[in-house]
Amino acid sequence: MKKKVIIMGAAGRDFHNFNVYFRNNPNYEVVAFTATQIPDIEGRKYPAELCGENYPKGIPIHAEDELPQLIKKFDADEVIFAYSDIPHDQIMTKGSWVMSMGPDFKLMGPKSTMIKSTKPVISICATRTGCGKSQTTRKISEILIAAGKKVVAIRHPMPYGDLAKQKVQRFSSIQDLKKHKCTIEEMEEYEPHIVRGVVVYAGVDYEAILRQAEKEADVILWDGGNNDIPFYVSDLEVVVADPHRPGHEVSYHPGETNIRRADVIVINKIDTANIEDIEVVRQNINCVNPKATVVDAASPIFVKNPEMIKGKRVLVVEDGPTLTHGEMQYGAGFVAAQKFGASEVVDPRPFVVGEIEQTFKKYPNIGPILPAMGYGKKQIKDLEKTINKAKVDVVIIATPIDLGRLIKIKKPHVRVDYELQEIGQPCLRTILKQKKFI
Repeated sequence: MKKKVIIMGAAGRDFHNFNVYFRNNPNYEVVAFTATQIPDIEGRKYPAELCGENYPKGIPIHAEDELPQLIKKFDADEVIFAYSDIPHDQIMTKGSWVMSMGPDFKLMGPKSTMIKSTKPVISICATRTGCGKSQTTRKISEILIAAGKKVVAIRHPMPYGDLAKQKVQRFSSIQDLKKHKCTIEEMEEYEPHIVRGVVVYAGVDYEAILRQAEKEADVILWDGGNNDIPFYVSDLEVVVADPHRPGHEVSYHPGETNIRRADVIVINKIDTANIEDIEVVRQNINCVNPKATVVDAASPIFVKNPEMIKGKRVLVVEDGPTLTHGEMQYGAGFVAAQKFGASEVVDPRPFVVGEIEQTFKKYPNIGPILPAMGYGKKQIKDLEKTINKAKVDVVIIATPIDLGRLIKIKKPHVRVDYELQEIGQPCLRTILKQKKFI
């Protein structure tokens, strides 16, 4: 008898675990996925084209709230937990809830889910969403390119559109972002690589993606999402920690797995964090992974027209996932507002509309800043309406891409940029040289 399985996910790790472990496994039948964190995933199907011959009708995707009914309906034997950026106690609460109904509750580790590449792989992951993976990945790619290496980045999945069409996606130009109808979140992750001449792959089937990327890469960079573990066996595992959230490196799943596995740990944002909080992170690293090489780093902010901020009432727009399931109360835009003398950071809540209002209801602990949510056309339009409705003098945009190119902002606005800067030694270039990547 096949074991009946439900996979709890968020349109990323769940699909990957299915593809590499369950899709062609004769011992299991995956009867459903559940979805959370990302809007508009539930109510769809994981398509038959991606499921293989054992699932000719595809697999339904339900809201996580429906899990008790699904367990009863299918008489499920196992429930697999397969998403990231969640506190340890919440996972065990969910596990207790599942086990009280009878099924096994499981997490899947690297041995069951990682794929081996024929090319060298460097993974860049984190302890939480919003630690600074993106600028760390960019820094490593710049070092490799300067050494004459052909670098290809493979980004953790963000498949929010037609899953069958998104099986394997390749991005080498800004036009490719339009071609694949990317969301704001996708553009934020892909565009900074593209403008630096780095080809980006993403999609749904990460073995198919890897085999295609290997054809044009000397080195593959795994550009992680949330605080998930890599999908690929890595020759060097780099993990970014955030002293603005001290203690989270050992209290969130699967960020603690990353910190324990890491070869290199980058303590980022040292320039804006409290000394006491930095020390907490150092002590936790020394406790769980004393053999890791620790790199101190900052992510200094740059604003082209800082005089536009001084003395003004400002609306701060930050990266969406960092504020929502990343649970950050502020980001680079808020720091810029303080640094350059804004008279007031205006809370966006009185001005939110539509799906942006729903975001604040779902994540009530967001600070007085606006998450740049843009998972679909409606949400992007609601973001535009919210920004233009806000009674402020200036909008500070701290997203990785220029929102002004995507939406019509009818107010003066400035952009905040940030890049990784290592402090002292060891530095990433020295480490890559020692590991013979350059």
